[in-house]
Amino acid sequence: MSEAIPDRTVLQVSGPDREAFLQGLVTNDLRKLKSGAVYAALLSPQGKYLADFFLLDAGESILLDVATVLSDGLMRRLSMYKLRANVQIQKTEITVSRGLSEPPVGAVSDPRHPALGWLCYGSKVGGPQLTDWTSLRVAYLVPETGIELVPDETYILEAGFERLNGVDFRKGCYVGQEVTARMKHKTELRKGLAKVSVDGPAPFGSTILSDDKEAGRLLSRSGDRAIAYLRFDRATGRMKAGDAIIALVE
Repeated sequence: MSEAIPDRTVLQVSGPDREAFLQGLVTNDLRKLKSGAVYAALLSPQGKYLADFFLLDAGESILLDVATVLSDGLMRRLSMYKLRANVQIQKTEITVSRGLSEPPVGAVSDPRHPALGWLCYGSKVGGPQLTDWTSLRVAYLVPETGIELVPDETYILEAGFERLNGVDFRKGCYVGQEVTARMKHKTELRKGLAKVSVDGPAPFGSTILSDDKEAGRLLSRSGDRAIAYLRFDRATGRMKAGDAIIALVE
């Protein structure tokens, strides 16, 4: 099963300083590019999510695969950080496909989780269409740009980036690193994404209540399972959202 992903834009970062330039900005270690695609994010200086993307070594350049809705803002932000670095950043016409079947030549594994299959750049891939990407995301608790991942609002550790191989705590400094490291080492997460069961109707974004106190919001849903953003100290027992009964799935 495979499909083209129409809402992705691939940026090309070239020039002799490309790796050092990105290494000082993004949440993951660019040295991992030798082993395949890398999942990472760009944060604000306050440690909040701005964009998530896949990075791929293309020989004389690094490809950066990002949601189209975030591509212009990401280009502006990267250009702002360029200063004297010898790098060039431009949009490409490279297409992106993903799949769960036997990977085509040139495909790379999705670095977030083995169950998410592969990504392929620049080649149109045929085959049966994926039936429900949302169900996969819910099953493996994978946040989506613009749904669970909200620019200038989300903290990546609350969104599960450590579990999804999207952050490296040994690589050194990057923008927002101090806040992220403090959340990792000095505090216990009090809020974050979790998988819940849903019994009954409840629209996206419904407030989740526990003992009449707000415990979170209901987000992506597939069948009787969903991703929720929860306040963990309140997310206990039977909760409600709209006309649905909500329970945390361990």
